Amino acid sequence: MITVLIADDHPMFRRGLRALLGTMADVEVVGEATDGVSAVRMAQQLRPRLVLMDLHMPGGDGLAAIRRLAAEPDGPHILVVTMFEDDDSVFAALRAGARGYVLKDTDDEEMARAIRAVGHGEALYSAAVAARIVAFFAGRPAEPFPSLTPSERNVLQLMARGLPNDAIATSLSLSAKTVRNYVSNIFAKMHVASRAEAVARARDAGI
Repeated sequence: MITVLIADDHPMFRRGLRALLGTMADVEVVGEATDGVSAVRMAQQLRPRLVLMDLHMPGGDGLAAIRRLAAEPDGPHILVVTMFEDDDSVFAALRAGARGYVLKDTDDEEMARAIRAVGHGEALYSAAVAARIVAFFAGRPAEPFPSLTPSERNVLQLMARGLPNDAIATSLSLSAKTVRNYVSNIFAKMHVASRAEAVARARDAGI
């Protein structure tokens, strides 16, 4: 039996994970934490075999929690389940001690496979993350935000340079409505809620 602690600040996502885990006869959920501090405390109390850890949570982030738990003798295996697939997030989590890394939009079958694999001490990464790891060790820089189309990437580059939508539309010979649609798509694919957050992530990725 793989005992699991879920650490995520989004109630709907925790509910979805719990529903998936409820279909797995060899898995038992022993607790839910909403930030990194409570994840460490509950993991020490409940001694789960596996922690499903989000990286960015208010009141204590996942990276600090991973470091604490990975440093403990007989600590739990840690599978990162997050929205972020940039190099900084991936390699920071692996350096901290995570054994696996999957994205929140992973389908149920792959998520279940990752939970079982990491729960039994194996290492497993979603396809997008594995590609970034391979590119890193092959000495090839992985393209940031690979789900963006070339047009969306052009808009993001101009956003990162501080241009407003009307100036982007003029620069790329697009209508204002088209630019707004591209910006909405960029927010969704980058999992951000604001222009400032998108620009910050773009600049961190070297765009």
